[in-house]
Amino acid sequence: MTDRTEPSADRLWGLPDPVLQPEFYTDVPSKRLAAWVIDVVLILILSLLALPFTAFTAIFFLPLFFTLVGFGYRTVTLARGSATWGMRIMAIEIRTARGEKLDLTTAALHTLAYSACITFLLPQLASVILMLTGARAQGLPDFLLGTAAINRPANP
Repeated sequence: MTDRTEPSADRLWGLPDPVLQPEFYTDVPSKRLAAWVIDVVLILILSLLALPFTAFTAIFFLPLFFTLVGFGYRTVTLARGSATWGMRIMAIEIRTARGEKLDLTTAALHTLAYSACITFLLPQLASVILMLTGARAQGLPDFLLGTAAINRPANP
């Protein structure tokens, strides 16, 4: 017999319920992929624009420079609007487990977890599998932080 006064795990979430409101999660994995491609192109452009400010010395460590520019880009854009520019174009955003937009700390932690996943094959594969099979389409960083990407609500 269960205690009716104890809240269920689903009611602790501030995120939309994937069963009652599936429209928030429709096509999110494919939108995330498209947003990722857009973001990689934007990060490449930003990296190339920033290159002269390093007196072109960043050419010697371009992958690291690209990674650092990407970390800054992702953290700042997630903290300022809970979505990167690619995510905004694709009309998705990341929300916390309470349904709130990301703050700077959570954005930095999400970017750090994303960076760790993208660096190694197995965590990245696990992240993709989680996105494709989970009810909330959460990647590994989302799963660890309790965040989820959702279709942007009409009234934020």
